[in-house]
Amino acid sequence: MTERIQIPSIAPEGYRKVINLDGYVGGVVEEPLGDLIKLRASQINGCTYCVDMHSVDLQGRGVPLRKVFAVSAWQESPWFTDRERTALELTEAVTLIHQDGVPDELYDRALAEFGEDGLANLLLAIATINVWNRIAIPTRMQPASL
Repeated sequence: MTERIQIPSIAPEGYRKVINLDGYVGGVVEEPLGDLIKLRASQINGCTYCVDMHSVDLQGRGVPLRKVFAVSAWQESPWFTDRERTALELTEAVTLIHQDGVPDELYDRALAEFGEDGLANLLLAIATINVWNRIAIPTRMQPASL
């Protein structure tokens, strides 16, 4: 599959704005939670580039490989904290917003777990990875060779 247009060279100012937003959320959402969110949204969206990147990032942060593999089945896995489960559930609801939106019960649980500031930043992080997925998929960005 051939990569298509190179947005960084065609629309550098806009691309830098997305990078800046990504840098912001990377500084306010704790790790490895941020990469778990990025991996789960990218799996849902089918973004090979981002699934590869965030799987490698999680492994580099010392997250056990079995836990990385289990992100796609987090509901059935024993390896996720309640905080991670809430974030992953919210990630799915926001990424699949067209289905049921974000139910009040989930929103209230996320607000209780993260507080207003934390929830605001979590929502920005989820939105940001969805923006990256929507850049990488149509332009056919490819991960590095194995």
